[in-house]
Amino acid sequence: MSQIEALVKEMDQEAATTRKMLSRIPDDKYDWKPHEKSMTIRQLATHIAELPSWVSLALDTDELDFATSPYNPQVINNTNELMALFEKEYAAGKQRLQQATDADLLPNWTLRNGEEIYSVNTKGETIRHAYCQVVHHRAQMGVYLRLLDVPIPGSYGPSADEMNF
Repeated sequence: MSQIEALVKEMDQEAATTRKMLSRIPDDKYDWKPHEKSMTIRQLATHIAELPSWVSLALDTDELDFATSPYNPQVINNTNELMALFEKEYAAGKQRLQQATDADLLPNWTLRNGEEIYSVNTKGETIRHAYCQVVHHRAQMGVYLRLLDVPIPGSYGPSADEMNF
């Protein structure tokens, strides 16, 4: 299996789990957050839904500089809009990844804010990092939903809400 094939397979697997989590968000909770320093559900969910776009970003650019390209998230107001955004970004990222070659994963890609460099990794490592970010933020969303008493879907097996105790 090529690196591209492995990345596509992993992207598909994580997308299935992400769909389950995002689909549970109640429409009336988008402005809720568990703590003053936390993101709102809207901010966190939008970030999760947009992360698949980092596949194309990594393959088609050499860097992201927040000083010249500030983050402007899509505006979503309900779970239907959220799911549509996720599906759009996932399809575009997957299509771009399927067009790539293993050699396309080798050049370096930089994340920075002006002169401050956050990371320099290969494009392949950047894609894997985006996948890890999805998992990380999806877990955060699970905590948010748990605090709202929303049943949590399983990620890599059944959740406590899906088990018969």
